[in-house]
Amino acid sequence: MYTQKIFGAKDMLLWTRFELYKFIIIATIEVLIFNLSDGIVQIPFTPVVLVGTAVAFIIGFQSNSAYGRIWEARQIWGSIVNSSRTFGMMTKDFINNEHAQNPISEEELQQEIKTITYRHIAWMTALRYAMRQPKPWEYVMKENTNKEWANKIYVPEFNIPFNEAITPYLSKEEIEHLQNKSNKQTAILYLQSKHLKKLKEKGLIWEFSFLELENVIEELFTHQGKSERIKNFPYPRQFASLLHYFTWLFILTIPIAIAAQFHDLGETLAEKTVGLDQWFVWLSVPFSIAVMWVFHTMNRIGRVGENPFEGSANDVPISTIARGIEIDLRQNLGEDTESIPNQFEERSYVQM
Repeated sequence: MYTQKIFGAKDMLLWTRFELYKFIIIATIEVLIFNLSDGIVQIPFTPVVLVGTAVAFIIGFQSNSAYGRIWEARQIWGSIVNSSRTFGMMTKDFINNEHAQNPISEEELQQEIKTITYRHIAWMTALRYAMRQPKPWEYVMKENTNKEWANKIYVPEFNIPFNEAITPYLSKEEIEHLQNKSNKQTAILYLQSKHLKKLKEKGLIWEFSFLELENVIEELFTHQGKSERIKNFPYPRQFASLLHYFTWLFILTIPIAIAAQFHDLGETLAEKTVGLDQWFVWLSVPFSIAVMWVFHTMNRIGRVGENPFEGSANDVPISTIARGIEIDLRQNLGEDTESIPNQFEERSYVQM
């Protein structure tokens, strides 16, 4: 998530520079062809405008859909924040000796609370790592300029191995239990429910308190399922394909169509200024480049938002959110500040 007011003009130009090079070449070649053919090779402006209108509508649809996916993802992880804080509060308050047949020491109670809290942190860790797993339709991070941005920002899931990240929160037996599980976050919630049931059977959790905790786990399953739905269901590829082809059809036809317009305008002005008609048509090159850049950049910005967990600078900052929850929960346990990890660093004004 980019945290500044706007992306700098320099950053935008660097981000789109490879496409800009292509547009300069395309526009120059087409205007040159138009000049060498004395205006015989040209495309009527009206059909090109109609194609551009269609592209603009599809880009608008894509942008709305992509923003909807980003906003839904942010809402889901906002709900995870609320449910996590509720779960941490309930865990600390509901686990006690009030209904226990065989009371245990305060140290043992605190250890049970810590184990459940840490297991919840492990669930968030497993979920965010699952969300960062690449899918066949995710391509944003494969583009050259996005790779450059990836080197500027810090995505914990791409730099810290999963086993290293989750080891501090689970026992050795639990880690071994997860090894052959394809959906590790689900397996962790199963372990969580099983542990709570054992505590209920010992009387360390009152039956109604147990039901309340189980309800929160049900909420976590719901949040997880919603997050996985966005991750595993792409923006419809038929719309993405149509937009790709229509955009390039417009890009490849607009320079020569604009050249004809500037040629006619140059001939009109030439009646008053001798020789202007020979050079005025070349002004169509920068104008064509500007139009191509605007349409393609709008298309590309929409594509960036299709997959809000991929790991780009515009994604939902699930790593930052999860680490913030961890800090809250561990402070709630009363741990020393030195033992609680710091928030993930922000690089180039991007939170991940």
